[in-house]
Amino acid sequence: MIDYLGFLAGFTTTVSFLPQVIKVYRTKSGEDISFWMVLLLSCGTFLWLIYGLVLHSMPIVIANAVTFSLVVVIFVLKIYYARLPMN
Repeated sequence: MIDYLGFLAGFTTTVSFLPQVIKVYRTKSGEDISFWMVLLLSCGTFLWLIYGLVLHSMPIVIANAVTFSLVVVIFVLKIYYARLPMN
């Protein structure tokens, strides 16, 4: 039963990154996103993923694997769009 709570918590926090990914992709800009925040968040999420793997906790592993992927997408898009020439 406690795993369901973990899956629900992981789902809600993970899904919260989708609007940001969509916005960065649609606007072709990550200018308003802090480079250091995204970098630290990706490092922290990766550490949570490792922690979940060590504990064999599927809610922690799944939530942080997906969240890490979304944060990396935001990070990559931020860097990619920052390098594009402006019209």
